[in-house]
Amino acid sequence: MQEKNPFEIDFESYIREGEPDKKEKSIAWSIATGLQQVDGLTPSAYLYETAKRNIEGEISIEEAKKLIDSYYESKTSRTEDDDDKEEADKVSTRITEVLSEKSFSFTPNQLLSIHERLFKGVFYKVKAGKFRDYNITKKEWVLNGDTVLYANADLIKETLKYDFETEKNFDYSKLSKEDAVKHITRFVANMWQIHPFGEGNTRTTAVFTIKYLRSLGFNVNNEPFEKHSWYFRNALVRANYTNMQKGIYMNTEYLEKFFRNILLGENNELKNRYTHIDYEEYIKKFGENKKSSEKNQPINDTQKSHESHSKVTVNLTVVQQDIITAIKQNQFVSQTEIAKELSLARETVNRNMKKLQEEGIIKRVGADKNGRWEVIE
Repeated sequence: MQEKNPFEIDFESYIREGEPDKKEKSIAWSIATGLQQVDGLTPSAYLYETAKRNIEGEISIEEAKKLIDSYYESKTSRTEDDDDKEEADKVSTRITEVLSEKSFSFTPNQLLSIHERLFKGVFYKVKAGKFRDYNITKKEWVLNGDTVLYANADLIKETLKYDFETEKNFDYSKLSKEDAVKHITRFVANMWQIHPFGEGNTRTTAVFTIKYLRSLGFNVNNEPFEKHSWYFRNALVRANYTNMQKGIYMNTEYLEKFFRNILLGENNELKNRYTHIDYEEYIKKFGENKKSSEKNQPINDTQKSHESHSKVTVNLTVVQQDIITAIKQNQFVSQTEIAKELSLARETVNRNMKKLQEEGIIKRVGADKNGRWEVIE
């Protein structure tokens, strides 16, 4: 189980209370804060305090935005993670504002508008509300460091226009709910694959999708976006990745399970490891993961954890062995990605990785942001 942030609000208690205004605000805040996980961000305690005041009706969402802005403007000194907290806090508040509004237009301009509103003044190297004018690749843990082929920068506008026009003219009237979910799944996957912005694509896609689903009359379940936003991104990756040489093809089943939970009230298990391209082969060789009760039991230098077969010279916990395995699979993996895969808090992963560094088992090569991890045999 992932450790709970002690500053988080119990949004579900507000939702269960049934007061319409508090319920609506709680749903918006729970989605907004949960979506920060896709970029490895965690909102601050101050953000949760501010969100609670908004839910309780003490302040409006506009006042909440001003309080968050003032909070960071007034900081005279900044810690290492203040920039990440600022992004998480500001974007969470803005997502809440957008989701609270009833207006919506199914157009590429609406997508642009959402991106601008979420990220204006937040990104310094990327222009908010502007399509990227350069081609991109992104190393994905779920693909062992490979990348999805994103749309060519020169074709972003034309591709978006085509996809939106096709979807706008699509007739849902003859589809069952199950088939409608399948169609929506493919549309969202296609929209995300275009990756029209330099940064913030997944959060923008999620907010646009929620607004679109509501416009279609769906009652959107907040829990998947709140608790499984990293799975959402991994599922989008798998829905758009093909490697014929390895026998891997675009697969929307993971994303469809996500949307079936949201729209049909199902309870499909959404685990990040399921989306990994090696997961099925791993299951064939080693079976399901060990019981969670064994997670923190030490193992000696001759025991193996999962698919890792390397011997070590010190006693390691299963968690530490799993971290080593994750690094071997993808040297560019982030602590946040490892945390999501192992269903642990980022702080737990950070603590164990520091121990591994102190023991000389792993080391960091290069800068914090663009560097890589290395296992020292």
